[in-house]
Amino acid sequence: MQVPAYVEYEKATSVEHAIALLTRFGPEARILAGGHSLIPMMKLRLAQPETLVDINGLSELCYLSVIGGELRIGALARHAQLLDAAVAGEHFAILHDAERVIADPIVRNWGTVGGSLCQADPSEDLSAAFAALKAIMVIQGPGGSRTVSAREFHTGPYETVVAPDELLTEIRITIRPGGGSAYEKVGRRVGDWPVGAAGAAIWLDGEIVAEAGIGLTAVGAQHFAAAEAEEFLNGAPATEASFEQAGRIAAEHCRPASDQRGPADYKRHLAQELTTRALRRAWRRARPPGAAGQDA
Repeated sequence: MQVPAYVEYEKATSVEHAIALLTRFGPEARILAGGHSLIPMMKLRLAQPETLVDINGLSELCYLSVIGGELRIGALARHAQLLDAAVAGEHFAILHDAERVIADPIVRNWGTVGGSLCQADPSEDLSAAFAALKAIMVIQGPGGSRTVSAREFHTGPYETVVAPDELLTEIRITIRPGGGSAYEKVGRRVGDWPVGAAGAAIWLDGEIVAEAGIGLTAVGAQHFAAAEAEEFLNGAPATEASFEQAGRIAAEHCRPASDQRGPADYKRHLAQELTTRALRRAWRRARPPGAAGQDA
């Protein structure tokens, strides 16, 4: 029988209280949000925190809203909440694309957006989506709040810039006109971790790509992003040839590892093909309503 090691339990009543508890118990404390990653790891003794700080009661972190030209997502927003939020899909369809293929309804009803990001799994879907959107993470600690880009947030597998006495509180995405986004994923079965996945966001200036963002997951992309492919696309014509070349560049710069989900060469092929597909779909969504090739 899989049983976690003994652990102390504290229930936070506010963000400030949670930070105080993290400061008090030190590096061996862990935040408990949805728990769908942490609890299984504890049962297998892969994670053995001395104290769990439960933040599920912090309703002030459970929101989605548009403020000051930004979509703001509280770290405790549930996956199902993000999937159901019309305002998120209206501005960033990639978020709904990604949420539809994350796990199953039970996990989505309880798992949190912030928890998924802080778990920092190399195959995490939302990490690639937020990297493509060039989101900003808000982190709060004893000294106040600070912000980091989504691409600086993850420092390695299962590691982030969040210090032991800090808490991810919010994700911010700037809303800009002329944009479209999409997420493409291949998994072994519905709701599984991806074998490979790509997210794309593009902003158009007529038929030119004014700016592009590309996120990759499960294929060994640095910071979940394809920076070289983005650089190629910026200022390039928004054509199928450009998207295919960006896919090739993305694949060249990722470093997938062979594992039970597939060999490295196959994952690199997925990085190329899924990047091209995501860019193509993002372009269609970025075009004005009624334009040729425009779709949902």
